[in-house]
Parts: sequence; structure tokens; C-alpha cells
Amino acid sequence: MAKTAVYPGSFDPITKGHLDIIQRACQIFDKLIVAVTNNPQKNHAFTAQERISLIRESLGQNSQVEVDTFSGLLVDYLKSKRAQVLIRGLRAVSDLEYEFQMASMNRHLYSEVETVFLMPGEDYTYLTSSIVREVAALKGDLKKFVPASVEKALKKKFA
Repeated sequence: MAKTAVYPGSFDPITKGHLDIIQRACQIFDKLIVAVTNNPQKNHAFTAQERISLIRESLGQNSQVEVDTFSGLLVDYLKSKRAQVLIRGLRAVSDLEYEFQMASMNRHLYSEVETVFLMPGEDYTYLTSSIVREVAALKGDLKKFVPASVEKALKKKFA
């Protein structure tokens, strides 16, 4: 039976750090669903559909990865996809407390879920989507942080 994992997030925008986590997860699991949160109460730079398109462009032809969107409780989404593994990236020790709380709550809500924490390569431990948006807004160089298609979309967004 194929093992499916879900990697949820806003991916606003997807960064090379996210792509590193996706690559690492694909080495462990048969199928990975990159699940884009669709929370209309948040002020995203890109719409959910734009984020999905940017992720697909960034991944290229990877039949192991499905890109989807969801709203509501993550555990409900996991159940709907029959997935029992949740992927979360840890950049620094400061991420651990929040991620531990979320993993505990998710397990409380869905006892069959296991959270797997993956660390990106050290080149990406400082990288967040919010920092990338700030650099883009200030017209900084984005090449080291995001794929070319995302860089182009950010430049257009913050022109």
C-alpha cells in the first residue's frame, strides 16, 4: 500500500526551502500532496490559484507530487485524502514549540496522524515566505530564494 503524506502551508510564495522539503519528503513517501491553505481571512500576496500554479511550475513534471488546496481543519483534509502522515518543516529551534503544539493538537483531533519533521538544507534555514515578500517589495535580488517563475511573479506583483 502506497504511503501518502501531506505537506500543508500557505506557500505565499513557494521558496527554495519549501522545494527542499518537498524533495526530502519524496525520498521517504510514495506520494506527497502539497496542500495550499485557502484562508480568505489572511492577506496573501497571491491567490490560492496563483500559488498552486507557481508550485506546479516550480515542481515541473513530478508525478509523485499532487498540488491541492483546502480550507478548514487540516485533520479533516487528511481524512478526506486517507493520509495519515503530515510533513512539517523545521528551520530553527524557535519553530519547534509551535510545531510541537500543532502536532499534539492534530493527534488529539485525529489519533491516526503522525507528524514528520524535516529540516531543510542549511542554505534555507533562515528562509521564510514573508522575508521573501519583503525583499521583493524592496526590489531586492530573489534568485537565491525562489525559482525563476516565482521571481518573475513577485517582480510583477510588487512592480
